Amino acid sequence: MKIKDVLGISNARLIIGNEQDELTQFSKDTRTIKKNDTYVALIGENFDGNKFFKDAFSKGAKTCIVSSISSDEDLEHYRDKNILLVDNTIAFLVEIAKLKRSKIKVPVIAVTGSVGKTSTKNLIASVLEQKYSVLKTQGNLNTKIGLALTILNYQNEECIVLEMGMSQLGEISTLTNIAKPTMAVITNIGTSHIGNLGSRENILKAKLEIIEGLNGPLIINNDNDLLHTWVNKEKNQEVITFGIEEPSDYQAQEIKYLTDGCSFTINGHLLHLPVYGDAFIYNSLVAFIIGEKLHVSYEDISSALNNIPKEEHRMQKIEVSGYTIIDDTYNASYDSVRLALDVLSISKGRKIAVLGDILELGDFSQKIHEDIGSLIVKKNIDLLITIGSMAKYINEQAEKQGFLTNNSYHFDNNKEAIKFLKDICKDEDIILVKASHGMNFKEIVEGLQK
Repeated sequence: MKIKDVLGISNARLIIGNEQDELTQFSKDTRTIKKNDTYVALIGENFDGNKFFKDAFSKGAKTCIVSSISSDEDLEHYRDKNILLVDNTIAFLVEIAKLKRSKIKVPVIAVTGSVGKTSTKNLIASVLEQKYSVLKTQGNLNTKIGLALTILNYQNEECIVLEMGMSQLGEISTLTNIAKPTMAVITNIGTSHIGNLGSRENILKAKLEIIEGLNGPLIINNDNDLLHTWVNKEKNQEVITFGIEEPSDYQAQEIKYLTDGCSFTINGHLLHLPVYGDAFIYNSLVAFIIGEKLHVSYEDISSALNNIPKEEHRMQKIEVSGYTIIDDTYNASYDSVRLALDVLSISKGRKIAVLGDILELGDFSQKIHEDIGSLIVKKNIDLLITIGSMAKYINEQAEKQGFLTNNSYHFDNNKEAIKFLKDICKDEDIILVKASHGMNFKEIVEGLQK
């Protein structure tokens, strides 16, 4: 779009420059600015992006979008540049993203859910890239700022895959009305952000807001209890179901765990994944569905799934001195811990679970950590090690239900846990390391490698 197309949005006015110039490659970070990019000055609690417009120009930006500029600024030497002054840069971004989306005529897939959003988005993109050029959300930039920037950076790709996150009611509504997806996915309804929303039922309500902007089918996990109940009552929305346990439109069957990953069949097709665990099977089912709906061949879908790209700190296997670390330190929720323990429980060798606090659970925190303690007893775990003020409830509940006290240890900090683990680890042990990102469990993974 050209500058002239956005004048007036959020009272946008061009204070210097050429309204015929194109707005291309938007960035909110001067460190990533390249020649002819558009810099957007955002304001946060501890920073003011308006102060860095000169830095953006020095890096090669063609246009800067700001919400304030000093009247003392001498702008004459920026005559070959553009400066747009707007009332609110975030509101401006959202509105021009809606404008650009209205002109895009390719499939737009939106992914939300309590667990697995980023991995599912990446798998969908990997499958679609076998046939199409794809624009996808980078990393987990799944807020309205990240989503708007992704859409604004569209450059005639043939498919768009967007991740949508939320922590409150109303946020998915905002995102879906920017993105206007043609297909949407809800991976599951768990307990992430339950401290903010008060119940899993409210989390379901928040995730289902995705329907508001949807023009096409909603793809849901039929094994999830709340989604399963909802779909059996829903009469108006077109729904495609996937699952492992519940009969579904796309159901993984004949699951086998192999030395190099796992295999399963789906609607008569055999697929192989180079990773273990139901979490990856669920993600692959979604990618298979979308690939099939968009006419990617079975052979290409199979090839993409057989070469799942490794993601750092997401069930990443690391071989160290005879034992194996499963680094799943990116983040944690009850559901992701359960799925990670499933993988640990089917592994060979002594099974060690190193678990820390799950954050942002509010009044539900003690109960959810106790529920994880109950899981430990059921999952054939040999040693339990916890760190954190809430993780102690994992130990207490596990011991109440029969887990041996001399196989259960709690530490006050990561350093103590690292020292203990290095003393007791031996060949063929497999060690799951998992907690919320704020617990900095990457320190434990790094410590075990020294």
